[in-house]
Amino acid sequence: MSGQPTILDSSLPSTHGSRLARSPLSAHPGVLWTILAGVMITLGYLYADSLRFLGEAWLEDNNSHGLFIPLISSYIIWLRWSALETIEYRGAWWGPSIIAVGLFVYVVGEFSAMQAVLHVSLWMVIVGLLVCVIGLSGIRPIAFPLCYLLAAIPPPIFLQYELSSRLQLWSSALGVGFLHTIGVTAYREGNVIDLGPTQLQVVEACSGLRYLFPLTALTLLAAYLYRESLWKRAALVASSIPISILLNGFRIGVIGVLVASYGQVAAEGFTHFFEGWIFFVASLALLCVEMWVLARIGSSLPSRPFVDLIGLPKPNVPATFRSGLSAARIAMAPVVVGGGLLAIATVAAPAVVPDDLPAPPTRQSLVDFPSQLNGWKGASSPMERHYLDALALDDYVMTDYIAEGDRPVNLYVAYYQSPKKGRSSHSPRQCIPGGGWEITSFESLPMEPVPGAVASWSVNRVVTQKDGHKQIVYYWFKQRDRWITSEYAVKFFLFWDSLTRHRADGALVRLSSAVHAGESEALVDGRLRTMADMVTPLLSRYIPD
Repeated sequence: MSGQPTILDSSLPSTHGSRLARSPLSAHPGVLWTILAGVMITLGYLYADSLRFLGEAWLEDNNSHGLFIPLISSYIIWLRWSALETIEYRGAWWGPSIIAVGLFVYVVGEFSAMQAVLHVSLWMVIVGLLVCVIGLSGIRPIAFPLCYLLAAIPPPIFLQYELSSRLQLWSSALGVGFLHTIGVTAYREGNVIDLGPTQLQVVEACSGLRYLFPLTALTLLAAYLYRESLWKRAALVASSIPISILLNGFRIGVIGVLVASYGQVAAEGFTHFFEGWIFFVASLALLCVEMWVLARIGSSLPSRPFVDLIGLPKPNVPATFRSGLSAARIAMAPVVVGGGLLAIATVAAPAVVPDDLPAPPTRQSLVDFPSQLNGWKGASSPMERHYLDALALDDYVMTDYIAEGDRPVNLYVAYYQSPKKGRSSHSPRQCIPGGGWEITSFESLPMEPVPGAVASWSVNRVVTQKDGHKQIVYYWFKQRDRWITSEYAVKFFLFWDSLTRHRADGALVRLSSAVHAGESEALVDGRLRTMADMVTPLLSRYIPD
């Protein structure tokens, strides 16, 4: 990964201009800057929303490391500049092909409303443009810093939610395990740790994502600079994941000890923040120790200082580059960059996006959903404002139905006219774990055909438990005339239907009921199936096919 690029024989005379042919644009700097300005404005127009979203993501704790990655990549490219100066620049036809694929990925990202896909598209277009100008031979010396830019892209939101929910449970289990090891009595219910007089809830902010993402990015950089074999570098990168998870679990355990000794204040405010930084620095120290240990494996050489394990190219900017930095070019640079940023900040995204698709067919508002279903009486309840802001849905109904002699069933339907700007159905699989609730069973359950509605369909059946209480949840996604249980299939058909049918609307449908004392799961399944049979024939009025 850190191997030096192949350069031409240094014994050749300095007059071998035919071998070191520069790009024709280098002889016409005015044309070069004009093209650069045009490219930046065009990319700013195409990726305006995507870049705004990326900037906002970099201001969040989980992805704050992303702001530094472009700076690091730029610095490594600058260090490699002397090698680039000795390479014959030949634009390659691979460049337009990469750009074409990048633009196709852009269309996929727009219609599937996945910002991460748009960010990858922008990266591909930039790489394609570079290949057009300097060719594949010019790309090779800077391949790592270009690929390293991908570490600045936040994963898709739904993947972050799912990963966060898993990490909360793992960290809670590890924390309780540590407390038991040192003799502290503690019990765990999902992501809640019960210490007796005090309870600790491992919320999303404590899941460990804010350790995992930056630590992995730093480990990738360390592996690139590590002067050891490829397998040792791969082992170093792979170890960053368990290290972050184990240390976060250990941190949760330490917080539990401090809370048991000093009260709730030990888990709040500056103390909590400072503890996080201490353990992040500890994770970096562990990686340094691992690098030293790996260097000793299979080596007959005497032990080397740690600084000798890291290799960074020395800056050696050639005179040809220094002479090219004329005052005019330096003066024009802020103008070009400013123009690109202005376009990014003020120009809206292009017209071919899901928000500008034709309106879906006429539908009834979910506020009119029947309050009585074959003897089941419903009582609707409004959702709190902060939940509505977070979900960003267009229409919803949340009603508790109850029949005489039976237990209540909750119906929740969330309708989205367009998934633009992150507006899409939040899967219960990601939202249920929390507040002490834990998923104990998850399966796909075939349902009986519903005459006039759907012939063959399934639901996701989820069993959750907390403090001895249990509930069963059925949920599925109604996307146009499709009844889907997979969150990934929802994204695919969102793209496909937006492109082929000019439709991007859809909804999440969820039924839930508690398992009360003396009840079996089969009995609860029975009333959920009964409610599903009554609800499904009505859905097309409110969620058009």
